[in-house]
Amino acid sequence: MRFGYGTNGFANHRLGDAIRVLAELGYDGVALTLDHDHLDPFALDLPRRTAEVGALLAEHRMAVVIETGARYVLDPMHKHAPTLLHAEGAERRLELLRRAVDVAADLGAEAVSFWSGALPAGVAPDVGWRRLVDGCTELASYAEERGVPLGFEPEPGMLVDDLAGYLKLRAGVGSESLGLTLDIGHLRCNEPVPPPACIAEGAPYLVNVQIDDMRRGVHEHLEFGRGEVDFPPVLAALRNAGYDGLVAVELPRHSHAAPLVARHSIDFLRTAEEASEWL
Repeated sequence: MRFGYGTNGFANHRLGDAIRVLAELGYDGVALTLDHDHLDPFALDLPRRTAEVGALLAEHRMAVVIETGARYVLDPMHKHAPTLLHAEGAERRLELLRRAVDVAADLGAEAVSFWSGALPAGVAPDVGWRRLVDGCTELASYAEERGVPLGFEPEPGMLVDDLAGYLKLRAGVGSESLGLTLDIGHLRCNEPVPPPACIAEGAPYLVNVQIDDMRRGVHEHLEFGRGEVDFPPVLAALRNAGYDGLVAVELPRHSHAAPLVARHSIDFLRTAEEASEWL
C-alpha cells in the first residue's frame, strides 16, 4: 500500500518543506492541492515552478496526484466558487481544471481529482446536472488528449454526493477518462452500505483514494481513531480490488500541527495495513 498526504494539511508550510517533511516521515507521495501558496495555478511563472516541484518530487521519489479543492483560488469572497454548475463563472472553473490537467501531465501525476460543487441558489437540479455533464464532457476530452486520468469525487453536500451519483454522471459523460476518487471518510458519512462494499462497487473506475476518519452523517475530517471507520477492512478491500494508486491522508483543517499529525497518521496506517493482511 502506497500512502500519501494532502498538501492542504500543510497550508502553513512552504510546499518544498512539506514535501521534504513527508518524505522523511516515510510517505510515498503527495496529494497536491493547487492553491495560491502551493503551486498557484494562475501564476505567471507556473511552468517554471511546476518544473521545480517536479524536480523535488523526483529527488525524494514521491508520487503525486493533483487536487483541485482550494477554497478561495477563484473567488476571494466565496468558498469553492464558482463551480461547473454556475451560470456565470463556470468557464473559470473549467480553466482551473484544464490547468490542473496540464500540471498533472508535466509532473507525471497519477490523476487529477475534482468534484461537482453544491447546487447554486436558484438553479434547478436538472439545469445544474446538464451543466455538470457538459463541463465534465469537455474536461474529459481535454484530459484524454493529455493522457491524464480524472478522478471525480462524490462529496457530501454537493450535487453529486455519493457513488450512485458518480455512476450516473459517468454514464452521462460516456468517457473512460472520467475515473473515480473515493474519500473513505465520505463513505462512512454518506453511503448506505459500509466502505468496503463501496470500494468493491467502485473498483473498476477507481484512480484515486483519500483517507481520513469520519462519523455517520457528519462531514468532518477527523484524525484516525477519532471517528467510526474500521480501517483494516478498508485497506483489505483496496488490496482485494487491485488498487495500486496513492492512498492519501485528507486532513485539510490540521495544518496547525501538520508534522505531528502526519507522523501519527503514517504510524496508524502502517499498523492498520498489517492488521488488514489477516482479513
